[in-house]
Amino acid sequence: MASFNRVILMGNLTRDVRLEKTPQGTSVAEVGLAVKDRVKRNGEWVDDVTFVDIVLWGRTAEIAGEYLSKGSPAFFEGRLKLETWENKEGQKRSKMRVIADRLQLLGTRASGGSAGGGSAGGGSAGGSVPTGSAIGAVHGGQDHDIPEEDIPF
Repeated sequence: MASFNRVILMGNLTRDVRLEKTPQGTSVAEVGLAVKDRVKRNGEWVDDVTFVDIVLWGRTAEIAGEYLSKGSPAFFEGRLKLETWENKEGQKRSKMRVIADRLQLLGTRASGGSAGGGSAGGGSAGGSVPTGSAIGAVHGGQDHDIPEEDIPF
């Protein structure tokens, strides 16, 4: 049986990035993302918001922690992962998360600083980028690690 597990999401962060290190020193970040869709209900268009938890690893997690904050627009690509556990009362719990291996920063930094254009590995246009423009792409995972000096921001 063939299967395919790929998720592409774009939205705004619902909280600041929570960046931590594993005991082995690997960076891991958790973010919440709000993804909005317009749907027609009872003849009126309304916003239908979905909230998604996203996990980032390695250098991608570090970049998220440095450049993203609550309200920041961002694009994520990754895979779905169902996590299961038992709570203190012995009840089984589960949660669907996205394990992102690609991050695209959108817009400008919240601090008002300047940002370069393009994507990781490309040149930097310098100066300020209008909100909504892509300012950088970061690929995570062992197969896609990008040296820090190659990131244009």
